Amino acid sequence: MLPKIETINLLKLASGDILSLQVYKFIGKQPGKKVYIQSNLHGGEIVGNAVIQQLIEYLSTVEENALKGEIWLVPACNPLGTNQRGHFFATGRFNSYDGKNWNRIFWDYEKECDDLTEFARSHFQQSREIIRKNYLEKIQSAWQKELAKLKNPSSGTVSNQYRAVLQSLCLDADYVIDIHSSSNQAIDFLFCFKTREKSANYFLIDYGILMTEYDGDAFDEAFLKPWLALEKEFKNLGHDINFDLESWTLELGSGMTMNPDSVTKGVRGIKNYLLQKKVLQLDEIITNHKIKLVQRSAIKSYYAATGGMVQNRLPLCTEVKKGDLIYQLLSFNKQQQLPEIINVVAETDGIIFDLATNQSVNQGEYVLDILVID
Repeated sequence: MLPKIETINLLKLASGDILSLQVYKFIGKQPGKKVYIQSNLHGGEIVGNAVIQQLIEYLSTVEENALKGEIWLVPACNPLGTNQRGHFFATGRFNSYDGKNWNRIFWDYEKECDDLTEFARSHFQQSREIIRKNYLEKIQSAWQKELAKLKNPSSGTVSNQYRAVLQSLCLDADYVIDIHSSSNQAIDFLFCFKTREKSANYFLIDYGILMTEYDGDAFDEAFLKPWLALEKEFKNLGHDINFDLESWTLELGSGMTMNPDSVTKGVRGIKNYLLQKKVLQLDEIITNHKIKLVQRSAIKSYYAATGGMVQNRLPLCTEVKKGDLIYQLLSFNKQQQLPEIINVVAETDGIIFDLATNQSVNQGEYVLDILVID
């Protein structure tokens, strides 16, 4: 099965050049779920591009009758961020024009839906399919009004222009997967929304952050948050209902690198997820795995108590006990004294979860994270 390839204009630059996205659409013979997968929303987080390339290769070998629904893949989904540079370093986490985080700009329908209770009450006796259809129509109608603003003489910001294209691609999806990596160096993990814990196991990743609080401005949040709010509203009315809609952020490895192990884990996990969700109907082994989900508060960040150079820092995935040496800080001074070696120890048990790429730190700058394991 070959994909349908579409190029979509994104932004026109002052030079006359047009930035664009390329979408690879695999469409099966059977109708079913729509899966949307993108990568490289933050410019330096490139590993997902290799994951998508391998998924394209894999899906090209799958027969059309083995795909129930459609899978859309968008690599390098933020060309402005991807091409942003500072010396040798790919930055691209923040929009250089207005300073905004590229993953904190998205439109969240829940924030403007003022008739959610009324909608839930009027649909209390309806089937899940009818509720989903009608609520999606409400979301899409509100989205069209948002898009219409960009056609006014006052138009809209770079962020609004950008999100208009990206969110239009996935608004009607069933499953959304946004592939990121650490801006520094990190283990592979994912972000999971409450009530979606079972599906988190399908990605075959050892650790995940269970999200209980979020503002809806991130890509995965903006997609799923309105549906979670509707589920909660029905529950408040005494009706437990769950929609088969999911959104995931996969955090695969480190920024500015294409770690082969992280790529392999990403491809393997997404394929297993598609099989578990019966989007792919193939005679392949479906793998079961138990993920360890923790709260955001389980991440303990360490900052430099003074300025200096980090040395002898423990590598990623190292298990530590309270009191273990986790790094040393080589601290210089301008007070006619010898350089000092400061030993920094773990405050809790856990594993080394994330490491700063730069080992030269000013006082108060980030050094590492430890994931506290109960």
